[in-house]
Amino acid sequence: MTRIDVHELTKEYGSTRAVDRLTFAVEPGRVTGFLGPNGAGKSTTMRLVLGLDRPTSGTATVGGRAYTALDAPLRQVGALLDPQAAHGSRTARAHLAALAASNGIPARRVDEVLDEAGLGSVAGRRVKSYSLGMRQRLGIAAALLGDPAVLMLDEPSNGLDPEGIIWIRELMRRLAREGRTVLVSSHLMNETASFADHLVVLGRGRLLADLPMQEFIDTQVQPRVRVRSSDDAALTALLEGHGYRPVLEPESGRWTVADARVEDIGRLTARAGVPVLELAAQEGTLEEAYLNLTADAAEYRSARTTDTASPAGTNPAGENQEARR
Repeated sequence: MTRIDVHELTKEYGSTRAVDRLTFAVEPGRVTGFLGPNGAGKSTTMRLVLGLDRPTSGTATVGGRAYTALDAPLRQVGALLDPQAAHGSRTARAHLAALAASNGIPARRVDEVLDEAGLGSVAGRRVKSYSLGMRQRLGIAAALLGDPAVLMLDEPSNGLDPEGIIWIRELMRRLAREGRTVLVSSHLMNETASFADHLVVLGRGRLLADLPMQEFIDTQVQPRVRVRSSDDAALTALLEGHGYRPVLEPESGRWTVADARVEDIGRLTARAGVPVLELAAQEGTLEEAYLNLTADAAEYRSARTTDTASPAGTNPAGENQEARR
């Protein structure tokens, strides 16, 4: 089994504990989203798994072995941590060819992954002429080079255009369907919701959640119902009489009822004979669930974070890298 196992992992930098007794597993056959505020320890954890840093204590293994003990690491684990890693004076093809030669990977894989990443036509250009999105594609191509069973990607959508975002989303899903282990760190909640099956959430170096996507949302977001009636007075009197506190959305004429389920409201209105024009569950979002969970775990917070959250899927400039390393 090629799963990632993190057990009691701790990393300290002087007096700062970046990762604090962290334990979780990343299973094959699904895309695991790796979430947490800036400074939560995500990048540090990924570096520890990849042997780029040494843990203070605990272990991080891939398929039961430390990354540094793997016989052919690039053919077993593909990783994207820094899209700027390729030397600017090399061409994309030369960069990948050097990686292939040094890792015993067939040379044919170079053009295969360049084509898969959409870089075949510009493979002879020097990397320094590449845009951020093109460098991102090159980094993903390098991660795929060894056809590995495990993929670890840090902010893979960063710099990609809409077509590129769709491509990487479908790529991750396909890799998971093939039975590979896929761990993806991201700050883009809407995008993560579109590809992740499972979530691991960190806060201040500690594990906050390790759950399937929908279960995570359901545990963090209070159930709500939207209801619309031709007799608002009767509807509100009925709901308030049963302990609910409906809130009107003036523009739509709908009422939002917190801590309620469709079947409960439907039963009440049917028995009372209150006319209902619309009745639907109001689904919680990943962004809402994430913000609810991490409200007390964000180390770097804007002054008005608690009452004006960023729009879903946004990523403020300069905040795509973790401050706590």
